[in-house]
Parts: sequence; C-alpha cells; structure tokens
Amino acid sequence: MKNRLLYVTVLFSIAFTSIITAQTQSGVWNSKIGDPSYNLDSGIGERSNTIEIKFPKSYDVKPEVFVSVSELDADKNFNCRYDVEVLSVSKEGFKIKIKIWADTKIFSIGGYWLAYTE
Repeated sequence: MKNRLLYVTVLFSIAFTSIITAQTQSGVWNSKIGDPSYNLDSGIGERSNTIEIKFPKSYDVKPEVFVSVSELDADKNFNCRYDVEVLSVSKEGFKIKIKIWADTKIFSIGGYWLAYTE
C-alpha cells in the first residue's frame, strides 16, 4: 500500500511540475482602415498587411503560436479571399501577415492569438 501511495505521489508531482513549467499567453489582434500602411480595402492583385504583437511577458524559449480569425468585414460585392500567417516568432513577440488577392476588399479583420511553451 505504501508503494502505491508513493507511486501516485510521484506521478502527481511530475504532472504538477509539467503544468507549472508550461507558459501560456493569449490576446486579440486586429487590422482595420485607419491603421498605418493599411491597404486591404482598395486595389486589385495581391496585397498584404503585417501586424506586430509583443508578448506581455517574454518567454524563456521561443513559443509555439496559433492565430484564429473571428472578425471579418469585407465588401459584399467581391469574393472574399484571405490568408493569415504567423511570422518571425521570437521570445518577445511575433508578426501576423494578412494577405488578400484579386478583387477582395477587407475593411477590418481580427481574431485571437495563443502562445505556449512546454
């Protein structure tokens, strides 16, 4: 019985330590008309806009970063084509590149980001 209790205690300690050492941060991002160098609302062909995100607290190692799109305001008279990509991840932050093409016109786009390390 003592061996089982010791075994369970050790497993719990390992799991708890793993949870504590993981670092997770999250936030929101958006890009819209009026932002410096915003060009997604006019023109034809491939256009892009890049947003820089700084982490509230720097990481000890480079994190994994995920982004999602939860807001999109586009011109209803044209097809909506877009790509969102994470670039230049560092311990201090990362960049989000929004790319559109053809006759797409986007007035605003935004979403959430999540960064984590193990």
